[in-house]
Amino acid sequence: RMESLPEAVLIRILASIPAVDLVLVCRLVCCQWKNLVDGAALWILKCQQEGLTGAESQENAENWQNFYFLSKKRKNLIKNPCGEEDLQHWGEVENGGDGWKIEELPGDFGKEFPSEEVHKYFVTSYEWCRKAQVIDLRAEGYWEELMDTTQPKVVIKDWYAGRSDAGCLYELCVKLLSENEDVLAEYKSETIAIPQDNDADWTEISHTFSNYGPGVRFVRFEHGGQDTLFWKGWYGVRVTNSSVTVEP
Repeated sequence: RMESLPEAVLIRILASIPAVDLVLVCRLVCCQWKNLVDGAALWILKCQQEGLTGAESQENAENWQNFYFLSKKRKNLIKNPCGEEDLQHWGEVENGGDGWKIEELPGDFGKEFPSEEVHKYFVTSYEWCRKAQVIDLRAEGYWEELMDTTQPKVVIKDWYAGRSDAGCLYELCVKLLSENEDVLAEYKSETIAIPQDNDADWTEISHTFSNYGPGVRFVRFEHGGQDTLFWKGWYGVRVTNSSVTVEP
């Protein structure tokens, strides 16, 4: 009989069951199973079995169940981050000068990207070019109680570069929004100026939102720039590999 099994054995049996079934089915079987599913030991074991613990894990994680689900769900929520689909998924597009353009790496007077998986980038023109994405966290599977109570980290990253023969400007602005799109938290970079005759290296910019309070339902990511020489064409800042991730 299952109820006669030592708790350590029962935990090992439960750890072989898919996580969603544990929460939606097994937790309802009896008080003992509910306590095990709500406890840390079962989820620590599942994290270990699936390689989710290690350098990135938190040994004192307050809620290992949330840690498990967040680790399993972790992905880049920005769609088309590298221009493989032209400007698809990017809204509120401002096409100053000759507008946005997608080019193949490394591009004229440019350098290869640090990751071989990135093949294209967006490039701006001689007047301000901006583009944005709004991420619906509930549609991506991050439920309200999780965002309000656990408040997992929201990690923002972007990469930018100039071409070595032209100066340019770059800006990044990310907002955490409520149901009514009120701004609950905001990160805005300074206007970053890259001089002419620069080394064309790719630079990563990042920010982590934490302890941002309840009510976050959307993330609005916006970036852009222009060249500083006002040359016709596409001599402005280059951007690629943008990312927004929700992490334990």
